[in-house]
Amino acid sequence: MFFDKVKIYVKAGDGGNGSVSFHREKYISHGGPDGGDGGKGGDIIFVIDEGQNTLLNFKYRRKFVAPNGQAGMASKCHGKNAENLEIPVPPGTVIKDGNTGKIIKDMSDADVAEAGRFVLLKGGNGGFGNSHFATPTRQTPNFAKSGIKGKELEVELELKMLADAGLVGMPSAGKSTIISMVSAAKPKIADYHFTTLAPILGVVDAKAGGYVLADIPGLIEGASDGEGLGHQFLRHIERCRLIVNVVDASGIEGRDPLDDLRVINEELEKYSPKLASRPRILAANKMDMADDETKARLQAYADERGIPVVFLCAAIGEGTDELKEIIARELVNLPPLTVYEPEMSVDDEPEISEDAEIKVTNVNGVYHVKAERLINVINSINFGDHESMAYFQKVLRNSGVIAALEAKGIKDGDTVNLYDVEFDYYR
Repeated sequence: MFFDKVKIYVKAGDGGNGSVSFHREKYISHGGPDGGDGGKGGDIIFVIDEGQNTLLNFKYRRKFVAPNGQAGMASKCHGKNAENLEIPVPPGTVIKDGNTGKIIKDMSDADVAEAGRFVLLKGGNGGFGNSHFATPTRQTPNFAKSGIKGKELEVELELKMLADAGLVGMPSAGKSTIISMVSAAKPKIADYHFTTLAPILGVVDAKAGGYVLADIPGLIEGASDGEGLGHQFLRHIERCRLIVNVVDASGIEGRDPLDDLRVINEELEKYSPKLASRPRILAANKMDMADDETKARLQAYADERGIPVVFLCAAIGEGTDELKEIIARELVNLPPLTVYEPEMSVDDEPEISEDAEIKVTNVNGVYHVKAERLINVINSINFGDHESMAYFQKVLRNSGVIAALEAKGIKDGDTVNLYDVEFDYYR
């Protein structure tokens, strides 16, 4: 089974917590703070693996979590930064947001193709140790900062093959035979429909220049609606600069080649009008069994639309060299492969105004607070430390959270939930 679309969960590593420590040495009874900083969490990095041509590696593993940074230590020792988590994907993979479908990154981008990697999520920074918080009036700070939590995301990976030209036609039109004759590709060839079950790429060496040719499994009527796995196959010609319409001119299966052209073109139009408008070449195959009338009708079809036509019999190699060279000449003047522009960025932090609304709701006696500007503060608080908690309480009051709770009628002993952090309220 050709695996070319999958949803996975990814999470960057959390930063290590800062350390609370005081210098201990013989004959020194009151050493100063020497807690070290926590290490950085691991990044989530997608890397291009030229040896892959499918997303099959994700069939049984859908969760990828980078390691966390090491906590800080005494003597101002910095916690170890975590290793990055690299996720290999085949060339042509498009990374999308799993919820919105918006494109985050096309792994075919020039910058990605050159570097061979893309950092999707950065690991959280480590927290400061208590050595950072010593002041002339606070010489023994008994608190440190927690590491920042790593971001998490559900992403959809979609493989869109990188091919300059694509062979498109009905089942048993002879597409696999053509690609086997013009390239080193060796697809399975048999006299029954849907012999080819997955797209096949072949590198063609032509006088006018080399290119990559794709053999797309046969399309049927309704392919744009998913019939016969149409969507799965059609997405692989979205990057093609040139479409080669392959038809069986013999009519041996009782189909009219012009009717086949109509069906294929209608399905392309339904799937993507942009794709349907791509330059075309007509390849009329199995001409050894075609009559003169059929040849004349196909020639008239091509002339009417101003597209090149090649009459061939791929099984015996007749006309395949001509087709190979015509494709190369047409590609010379066509724009480069389609690269999808990002529609969103996971690096952009939302701008949170200082006067952003504080929302308080009472659910079964528990006061739930939403205040976006406090998220980073919460992630950096050590709730097991008195001084850190005192700082947190001060932030709640200065930010207006306490006033908002009191306006809702909160009383001593009531429970407050602030982004899954729960505490009892007392004035």
